[in-house]
Amino acid sequence: MRHAIQLDFAGGRRGISLVGGLLLAAGVLAAGGVLFEYRVMGEHRAGLEMRLAALARAEARAAPVVSSGDARVAVSAEQAALDLATPWTLLLAELEQASKEAQGQVAVLGVEPDHAKHNVRVTAESRTLALALSYVERLQSSRSLQYPMLDRHEIRADDPQHPVRFELTGAWKDTP
Repeated sequence: MRHAIQLDFAGGRRGISLVGGLLLAAGVLAAGGVLFEYRVMGEHRAGLEMRLAALARAEARAAPVVSSGDARVAVSAEQAALDLATPWTLLLAELEQASKEAQGQVAVLGVEPDHAKHNVRVTAESRTLALALSYVERLQSSRSLQYPMLDRHEIRADDPQHPVRFELTGAWKDTP
């Protein structure tokens, strides 16, 4: 024998209890308080933005006009100060020592710093690829150069001795 299941989805409505009414009133009051505080903060922010805009206008009127020539001089002076602050002494001494250890068969052609990345690119030339690789390996024990890596190399076909020109990069250390 089967019994029919009766489902009443609508159900009867019950009235709001005292606790439910009090919670509803507290929620409405809290929401009103938050909305009021939001509006006060928005007005305060708008006032601060107007003051900031007025100060920016006053500063723009009072600021001296800088010519493009003055700006270029300032940029080149800043670059010169940055180049002078590079720890060249120890780095160049270690590059020279590595060349001496290769019996002078490795010649450093150029050293280019990249201040933004704190890297240095060294361009050099050697008689053979084996000498170039041993030069890079010697620099891996350097105190002023971290992670020297051979970036590229080429055998110079236009030169009768066919030297190997190579480039390596590494990060320099400020203090050994």
